[in-house]
Amino acid sequence: MALYKHYGLLVIVSLMWMAGCSSQYVENSRIEEIAPVVFWSVDKGTEGKLKISTLVPPLIQEKKRLLSKEVDLLKQGGKEFNLIYYQELKQGQLRMLLINEELAKKGGIEKLINTILVDPDISMRVYVLIVRGDFDEYIKNQLTKQENQDYFLYRMLKHYEEHNQGEMSIVNIHQFILKDPILPVFHSDKNNFNYVGTALFQKDKEVMVIQDMDDEIFQLLDNDHFLKVLAIPKLSISLGRVRSNVHMKLSRDYSSLSLHVGLNARIEEYQGEKNIQSEEQLEHLIHEIEVYLEEQTSELLKSMQRLKVDPLEVGTHSLKPFSKELTEEQWLEYWRNMKIDVDFDIKIQPLINVDR
Repeated sequence: MALYKHYGLLVIVSLMWMAGCSSQYVENSRIEEIAPVVFWSVDKGTEGKLKISTLVPPLIQEKKRLLSKEVDLLKQGGKEFNLIYYQELKQGQLRMLLINEELAKKGGIEKLINTILVDPDISMRVYVLIVRGDFDEYIKNQLTKQENQDYFLYRMLKHYEEHNQGEMSIVNIHQFILKDPILPVFHSDKNNFNYVGTALFQKDKEVMVIQDMDDEIFQLLDNDHFLKVLAIPKLSISLGRVRSNVHMKLSRDYSSLSLHVGLNARIEEYQGEKNIQSEEQLEHLIHEIEVYLEEQTSELLKSMQRLKVDPLEVGTHSLKPFSKELTEEQWLEYWRNMKIDVDFDIKIQPLINVDR
């Protein structure tokens, strides 16, 4: 056994020696000479070019600055950044790809995604975001207030992903390519970077952004099936710790869909006229909430049908044993003309006042 251990050690040392002798062919990896890239911001440039920006240096105590280049290709930007910065920028630590909304509406962002996907040094857990407004202006302004703003943005996304709070759509590159694409949309100006809603894509072209109540319904139907708070101003009520259980059933001929959504929640706030301590009035209020959510959900689904997008992946329910699989075009045609019946069933946790 000792012989094999020594032999293994000899192989490792030999490989290290060979690597040292052929250093002219090996990428520079000296820690003090490299800087990890936390984000790329991609916007429209002039004459059909891409404007790519990143912040340097990330995560070390040195005055930061924003680098921007106009290029024809994404990887060209990474190369040209290295020509204007004293450290070698390593894309292997890329954690966020921010794409300007005008580019997303134009289509073609799949090419940007694929460029990152084929790079073995870059993780498939890179977060992808759509930005409405000027992100570069926001970052430059924040440099005087919070130097590590790029890292804090990354931590925010990671927080919402890990805690499954359903308050915003968080998507990484791996998820983007596995289903009908959706991406979170943020609005950026000089002082703010705020979540707007969820962008729906037809192939790789943004065709719709769902916001406010529609986005919250989408979180319950597709994303985390959980909301910390669901506020319904029209009914003067806020529900808390809302959990959903979604069931879909397609008719055999794909002409209709039954969507049943069970919700469990508790009342966090009520500013209406009903006496919710009364069982009868509480039941009436619950019925009003169910009707409201059914109407809102139906309208949201009709919008998806008109645009022929299926982010809820209803089409996966068309798969049957021993039957011929539908093409994407065939399914979207069925989906566009489908009659949808939406039913919400809400269970409210008992209203108990506990003395402390």
